Amino acid sequence: MLAVARRLSAGGKEVIELEIGDSPFASPDSAIEAGIQAIRDGRTTYGPSIGLPEFREAAATYVNEEHGISVTADHVVAGPGAKTFEQLFCEAFLEPDDGVLVFSPYFTTYAANIARRGARMVLSNLRAAKAFRPNLGDVRRFLEEDASPKAIFLNSPHNPTGGVATEEDLGGLADLVRGRDVAVFSDEPYDCMVWEGRHKSLLAQSGMLEQTVAAYTFSKSFSMSGWRLGYAVSSPATIKIFDLLTNTALSCVAPFVQMAGIAALREGRDYRDARMADFRRKVELLVSGLNTVDGVHCLMPGGTFYVFASVAAICNREAITSHGLAMYLLEGADDQSGVACLGGECFGAAGGGFLRLSCAQPDERLTAAVDFIRDATTRSDRIAVYLESHQEYRLEIPYAV
Repeated sequence: MLAVARRLSAGGKEVIELEIGDSPFASPDSAIEAGIQAIRDGRTTYGPSIGLPEFREAAATYVNEEHGISVTADHVVAGPGAKTFEQLFCEAFLEPDDGVLVFSPYFTTYAANIARRGARMVLSNLRAAKAFRPNLGDVRRFLEEDASPKAIFLNSPHNPTGGVATEEDLGGLADLVRGRDVAVFSDEPYDCMVWEGRHKSLLAQSGMLEQTVAAYTFSKSFSMSGWRLGYAVSSPATIKIFDLLTNTALSCVAPFVQMAGIAALREGRDYRDARMADFRRKVELLVSGLNTVDGVHCLMPGGTFYVFASVAAICNREAITSHGLAMYLLEGADDQSGVACLGGECFGAAGGGFLRLSCAQPDERLTAAVDFIRDATTRSDRIAVYLESHQEYRLEIPYAV
């Protein structure tokens, strides 16, 4: 989708890009200045694979203060963003044919990292009727019935749906896995994007530090995606394993980048909170706009800067898949302009009938995107023409509405 959007834009088409989860805001001034000063100070050599001691200490203090956890620097390992910890987790905990419970729709790299180890992905479908919260009944069945239940991937706030696991959900999950030979990968890059209350981490549940690896990033909270900086929190024993795996695969995170991260953690929280308020306003603007479009139903997400809108009624009426509808909005709805978003099935079959749209655009572009979608989805003749040349997007079985 990104490649097509950029190609069309280069050809002169006006594309409103709502497909990418990247912050439109600048990094905090404190982080920028600290990174530049660190370069001037010569912090451009190798550093410890596990991370600079001062970075690990700052990260531990941050999660303790923000999420009610009690950890030290020994519980932290640095990484280039949060995504790499998926692969390290799988290498540390999974063997071929092990079962991994994944809540679906799911972030797309989960499947690839699980497959790298020859493990099996077992899906638990999230439901809009339950605000896309995890189904603990599926967790119980997985633990009791799978031949080799070894891991669970938990993502809250959840990409792509925006669902947020509640304290009750986390407590129930902890009760189910505590003491078992089961590890949990708790993917928490959107920890500062919870729109009601505060983020809750599985790490805060009794006994879960020994069985959980939680991954965090500076990309969303501090608008530092290009810096490539994140960290994981777990037991010291697990962190030592991640240190070894980081050394053999990645060497280390640039020290000057970690110095920028320290400044963000210590001095950038006011800036972070202001940007999070901007994101919440954008999410509300997009949700309210989409709910005025005939055939669209959109929940206010509990977190993240995505909205996951049901377009099942439109897809069923026009006999087009949701991925096909997304491609039509970009390629076929208008010769001069388009909207780029993602069909829900890009995140697994459970996402069929939905569109994921990012809010990382100026307000006027979000409003223009809603107006474009409203008009484009009423043009049945144009959708039919698009389907004639794109038969792969024809919907054979109607979506549940």
